[in-house]
Amino acid sequence: MALFHFHVTQIKRSAGQSVVASAAYRSGEKLHSEYYGEDSDYTRKGGVICSEILLPPHAPPEYADRQTLWNAVEEAERGKKAQLAYSFDIALQNEFSMQENIALARQFLLENFVGRGMVVDFAVHQPDRDDGGIQNPHFHVLCPIRPILPDGSWGGKQRREYLLDEHGERIRDEAGNYVFNAVPTTDWGSPDTLEHWRQAWAELCNAKFAEKGLDCRIDHRSYERQGVEQLPTVHEGPTVKAMEQKGIRTDKGDLNRWIRKTNAMLREAKAKIASLIGWLKDVKAELSAPQPPTLVELLSAYCDDRNRGAYSSKAKIGNLKKFSETIGYLESKQLRTTEDLEALLNSMQEQIDALKKSASGKQARIKELDELLRMADYYQQGKPVADKLKNIRFDTFRQKYKAEHENVLRTFYMAERKLKNQWVDGKLPVHAWRKEKSKLETEYQALQQKIAPLYADTKKLWAVHYSIYQVQHEQERQNAVTRQKKQEIEH
Repeated sequence: MALFHFHVTQIKRSAGQSVVASAAYRSGEKLHSEYYGEDSDYTRKGGVICSEILLPPHAPPEYADRQTLWNAVEEAERGKKAQLAYSFDIALQNEFSMQENIALARQFLLENFVGRGMVVDFAVHQPDRDDGGIQNPHFHVLCPIRPILPDGSWGGKQRREYLLDEHGERIRDEAGNYVFNAVPTTDWGSPDTLEHWRQAWAELCNAKFAEKGLDCRIDHRSYERQGVEQLPTVHEGPTVKAMEQKGIRTDKGDLNRWIRKTNAMLREAKAKIASLIGWLKDVKAELSAPQPPTLVELLSAYCDDRNRGAYSSKAKIGNLKKFSETIGYLESKQLRTTEDLEALLNSMQEQIDALKKSASGKQARIKELDELLRMADYYQQGKPVADKLKNIRFDTFRQKYKAEHENVLRTFYMAERKLKNQWVDGKLPVHAWRKEKSKLETEYQALQQKIAPLYADTKKLWAVHYSIYQVQHEQERQNAVTRQKKQEIEH
């Protein structure tokens, strides 16, 4: 299915990341980091369809070699908390062939990245590999943050812009230092540029859809900006997906099922509310007499018409009973005019918006907690293995042990980096995270219980709409007959 996914992050030393290791992982290669003095070998990872480096004309040609390029970046960035590279992951489209997808990705990168003077290292991956949440084929992109100057050397990320007084002289602070603003030397990291890239990718894919005569389209805007009342599902990842496919229920799977059910209810309720609001506007325009009929009068006319066509007393009694129940419902809601009904529908819309906003916040926090708990599990599983590795003295046994436990050690070190700032008094607050997650999930259930009566009220209001519509339709028919007779008499 057509999918828009365009996500960007930064590779940072402050997060314990290595850009050489990141490049090796995305390309499925073995690369050596001169900065850390270690190899990153992902040649057995699989799932990498192709990889390529695209250089602007002024870049040194040796940067076409992946290991040379990223070691040069590591060397240029000496700070312990340096920002090393932009990292993009972008979904391709199942509706295109792999050759079309790769050509589309290369065209996008050449026009929008390399055309700006950026060095691009990109790799195309199969669906459901590595990031787990992207159902389509996708490609990863790494771009150095530091620009390359026309002479092939690395330029600065920022430049100083000194503040001047009314005489054009530099201003000093209390310590006697000149005051300045740090201004980026490129626009690569600005929100406007990212928005331009996201839109350009969507337009490129949509042009390809149109070229192939396909009706599907993608949109770079968020659900909120598109005006779509929908809660996003949480990222499940390959492990959760595999368990769900085997029939094993998971917390994330249950949460996503609830979100999809809630979205369906919200869409149905919103569609009916929109239809009712539109109908009410038409009723107000047509019943614009000084004293328009009330809802009771309109429903009474509907009941009378039903009874005129009834064949038995039992049917008439049933019509009167239904009429009485409907009037009682309208009285309980204090609905007497079409204006009252419209006000109630607007109130229901505000409730839906509030529920969506509340649910979105809780969902975001649940996602964060799921990730923290996953990292905590990786840490606890890998800690004994990592401790034992430290105690192995002989390099031969050490390397053998490390190779045998490569996956456990890799996830342990990843968890160790991501949990670096989460320790409280020397411990991970796992119990507190689980307690908070349980509380949020309970609140999710409470939101669903609030939506249910809203949906029930919408169904009842829809029934009122149908009854009044029939009355209105019959009145229009009678008016048309009257006008026709009048015209016949006049002629």
